[in-house]
Amino acid sequence: MQRRNFLKAAGLGAAGVAAAPFVSTASANETYTWDMVTSWPKNFPALGTGANDFARRVEQLSNGRMRIRVHGAGELVPAMEVFDAVAAGTAEMGHSASYYWRGKVAASQFFTAVPFGMNTTEMNAWLYHGGGQELWDEIYANHNLKPFPVGNTGAQMAGWFKKEINSLADMQGLRLRLPGLAGEAMNGIGVTTVNMPGSEIFTSLQTGVLDAADWVGPYNDMAFGLHQVADYYYTSVWNEPTAVLEGTVNLDAWNALPEDLQDVIREAARASNLAMISEFAYRNAQALETLVDEHGVQLRTFPEDVMQALHESSQEVIQRQVDSDEASRRVWESYSAFQQVLRPFSDVGEYAYLKSRDELTS
Repeated sequence: MQRRNFLKAAGLGAAGVAAAPFVSTASANETYTWDMVTSWPKNFPALGTGANDFARRVEQLSNGRMRIRVHGAGELVPAMEVFDAVAAGTAEMGHSASYYWRGKVAASQFFTAVPFGMNTTEMNAWLYHGGGQELWDEIYANHNLKPFPVGNTGAQMAGWFKKEINSLADMQGLRLRLPGLAGEAMNGIGVTTVNMPGSEIFTSLQTGVLDAADWVGPYNDMAFGLHQVADYYYTSVWNEPTAVLEGTVNLDAWNALPEDLQDVIREAARASNLAMISEFAYRNAQALETLVDEHGVQLRTFPEDVMQALHESSQEVIQRQVDSDEASRRVWESYSAFQQVLRPFSDVGEYAYLKSRDELTS
């Protein structure tokens, strides 16, 4: 009984918001039409269609009082200008990934993925219950933005390589597409990384601009045809154990929105986040089988010396960033502390179960 009373009083963190009923604060005749710019090709599987799903949910939950027009990369603004366009009010909303903006907001990278960091379940727990959303709100408010998690790809593969990697020496001098903290960690072991839209990866691999590339996972990678221009698919998950997709709202537009429609956006974002996680789990499994069985893709894992070097480099990159940027320090303190809170149960729960299952069913 005491535990139930405590949970009721605490409101279960962000879950208390989810349970609150919608209370209309505006005329039923008042309608809103917003534009959403994205970093994905129009209707691109899961990423682009995930933005569409969010827009559909908003219109449905608002009973048609709010409509969001989704624009693919390049239709209104280029893929890598979503942040600036929404901040300036060129569009009311954006759908992208926060680590693309590391040159503008260094701390933004922690809200997409941290190398060797939390997985998808843990990341959602931090955002919804551990203070992550509040920090994200605070940092983005300085740029006239209100952020939300609106999708997640789950664990991402290490990427496509034109040559086989047998040792750390084989990594030296490679040109690799990889954003965020992981990209900086790769730079630390002798790789040259670049950040570019996904739509440019195929041609860059084909023409030799790139030697290797990270994109997402089997489903999206196959959609871009990356198996046609690189022979080796490295599955070593280290760079993005989760990958949050962010929905950003122009803060002026958000503040002008009635409270009930703000609640609609919150709930649509939460539902679309779960929907995309579930879709990727299924579609990636299908696509991986197709890549291996029908296209003869060769799966590989990084050698131990590469993984060890990447782990060490990742820790150095994170430490340099938190030492040089106050916002990054605050976010990292929250992130890492919450990860330690979760780890004991993760070890005896999900991790222990998966290990036992694999041992007994292999």
